[in-house]
Amino acid sequence: MREILHVQGGQCGNQIGSKFWEVICDEHGVDPTGRYKGDGSSETQLERINVYFNEASGGRYVPRAVLMDLEPGTMDAIRTGPYGQIFRPDNFVFGQSGAGNNWAKGHYTEGAELIDSVLDVVRKEAENCDCLQGYQLVIYLAMEKDCKYN
Repeated sequence: MREILHVQGGQCGNQIGSKFWEVICDEHGVDPTGRYKGDGSSETQLERINVYFNEASGGRYVPRAVLMDLEPGTMDAIRTGPYGQIFRPDNFVFGQSGAGNNWAKGHYTEGAELIDSVLDVVRKEAENCDCLQGYQLVIYLAMEKDCKYN
């Protein structure tokens, strides 16, 4: 199977990414706990599920995703959201202070301290793939305050 590794970052990227996972779960018949709840009439729901999901113990499906941000607020919102429990807890990578819409702080200080942890999680996910097809990035590169996606 050819897998895709999804990486989402920043407040806006994580909000868009969360909606993406809700839609993908719905398309594949996966409920918010990661269990397949499809009606069984559609072979296509399970046919390509391994492109975006890893099958975990107990028949659960876990998104092949890395979620990152410079501050914990966005991660907390995702974890407490409707699909928050579906993600692997180790794949949430976040700092404690954020950049406060300061590009240099996000690039040189806060972001620089976090990048090794992010790359480590991405590497681990990539190594678990049989045939990694590519990466899907959902990262908003403009000023974060411009995105109010809900």
